[in-house]
Amino acid sequence: MKEIILAVDIMGGDHGPATTIRALDLASKVHPNILFRLFGDKDKAVKELNKYKDFTKFEIVHTSQEIKSHHAPVDAMRKLKKSSLRLAINDVNENRSDGVVSAGNTGALMAISKFVLKTIPGITRPAIAGIMPTLRGENIILDLGANVECTHENLVEFAIMGEIFSKLVLNKNNPKVGLLNVGSEEIKGNTTVKKTFEELENLKLGIDFYGFIEGNDINKGVVDVVVTDGFSGNIALKMAEGVAELILSFLKKSYNSSFIAKLGYLLSKPALNRFKARIDPRKYNGAILLGLNGIVVKSHGSTDSFGFSNAISVAVGLVENKYNDVIKEKLKQYSSYSK
Repeated sequence: MKEIILAVDIMGGDHGPATTIRALDLASKVHPNILFRLFGDKDKAVKELNKYKDFTKFEIVHTSQEIKSHHAPVDAMRKLKKSSLRLAINDVNENRSDGVVSAGNTGALMAISKFVLKTIPGITRPAIAGIMPTLRGENIILDLGANVECTHENLVEFAIMGEIFSKLVLNKNNPKVGLLNVGSEEIKGNTTVKKTFEELENLKLGIDFYGFIEGNDINKGVVDVVVTDGFSGNIALKMAEGVAELILSFLKKSYNSSFIAKLGYLLSKPALNRFKARIDPRKYNGAILLGLNGIVVKSHGSTDSFGFSNAISVAVGLVENKYNDVIKEKLKQYSSYSK
């Protein structure tokens, strides 16, 4: 098994090294072929590492600066060039690491990654992609907030990147690609989505284009790849997360409403635990910055060690399947066709 080297910003997230290093210990048991390069405060790192004696495949790169959640992306780029996040991304650019994982400032991560790594030839804008649970398994939705306004060319690029991700990481043999719209009829939508529809329908790249889908189709699993601009995608994601929290809250209140209800909870507890595990957001943690000359995965800042370890698994999947090499080849075909 080939060794994979991952750069990890251990200072990112709400809990810093306490969460990230425990996550690395968990991930090392699932992926024993990973060498982790830890970027952050060495003293804080060693303090946490002493708790996990079996975790030995790591190197520490001490950093003197840290990007906090309140730092603006511009300030992070200009004033914090020695931060754990910046140096971890630099490590990928200098080919010391195969990818980077961080739970830090999203805006800073996107800005620095785009500045340092640059976009893959043929990609005008990178996109944030995320995995979501559906009635039929999992799908990927992009963009989730990197580009609030998009051209139809951007959306076509998102479709190509999402289709390849679905094949390589989600193991979908012939993924269906859908374009999010206010209705499924071809006459509906703005000029951008109509132009995107027309181009995807006539695209000669072997993409199985389903057509327009609506918001309620996302979690039904009607398609494997949901393409949209970052404005709509972020709203859809937050709405889904909110509904999941609402359902769990309603269930909790209902089961606490009476003695009979509590008894019913005890009887149905195994099924409820399976339900909670199915919609557990930690299982789907790890948004991917697609379209960059390097693997970059963003973990949710508030996640725990289990969630962060899943973000690491996402990065491993992208590296092992040589995602960027495949996307470059596909984009060459698209460029040739579009000329």
